[in-house]
Amino acid sequence: MESQGKAASYSGLLAVDIGNTNIHMGLWQGDSWQLSWRARTVTDKMPDEYAVLVRNFLSSADLGYQDVRGVIISSVVPPLTSGFVELTQRYFQLEPIVVTNTTNTGIRIDIDQPGQAGADRIVNAAAVKALYGGPAIVIDFGTATTFDIVSKDGSYEGGAIAPGIGLAHDALVSRAARLHKVDLTPPPNPIGKNTIHAMQSGIFWGYVALIEGMVVRLKAAMELEAVKVIATGGLAPVFEQHTDIIDLIAPELTLDGLRIIYELNHPS
Repeated sequence: MESQGKAASYSGLLAVDIGNTNIHMGLWQGDSWQLSWRARTVTDKMPDEYAVLVRNFLSSADLGYQDVRGVIISSVVPPLTSGFVELTQRYFQLEPIVVTNTTNTGIRIDIDQPGQAGADRIVNAAAVKALYGGPAIVIDFGTATTFDIVSKDGSYEGGAIAPGIGLAHDALVSRAARLHKVDLTPPPNPIGKNTIHAMQSGIFWGYVALIEGMVVRLKAAMELEAVKVIATGGLAPVFEQHTDIIDLIAPELTLDGLRIIYELNHPS
């Protein structure tokens, strides 16, 4: 599947995707992501503390704050949104773009209450429209697993939200006294012969069934045949090996969406 968009040669763009579990940062230089880094989301961490992490992130490529010429932020964690805005203003002396439903993203948000759309979901849709075109279903494997619909004309049409596989695993262990944590990998056989394999079968293969079932239902609701299924998020490659429902893995989809939105708002 070929990309339909052409990457611009912006220098020193820091893209920050703040999720409930991880903060994903990328530094775009020239025409590619020179750095891609993840840090744990800690809501009560101060801007100065995150500034140290960002400095270490940049120094891994012998860069400093002065090498960043632009910052764009997508966040689903309000306390950290303001923290990263403060960080950007203080250490980079820049005003960041914070993506919301009112930002120029290049897509139309066609849902009942656009203000409720998560910034990450908007950003993913923007990336898909620019890079791959619609119609498409975007599966983002994070704390929650989200299914987002991009129409044929590139509009964001909504989607579905399910608990992430990690949440499902933790909920099961916390509510069942005799069950303990297991690796989130498929067991040797779907029929578990012991408790560990039975849990792995139910959690892992049950989750694969959830993904496949949701895609089938979403495609039926879209009433279209040729719908691309694009997956992103840390666990996407794990599931790709065990289902043929996914057409493409795009590990940097959210960062690409942030870059594309930045270019729309800073064309020079």
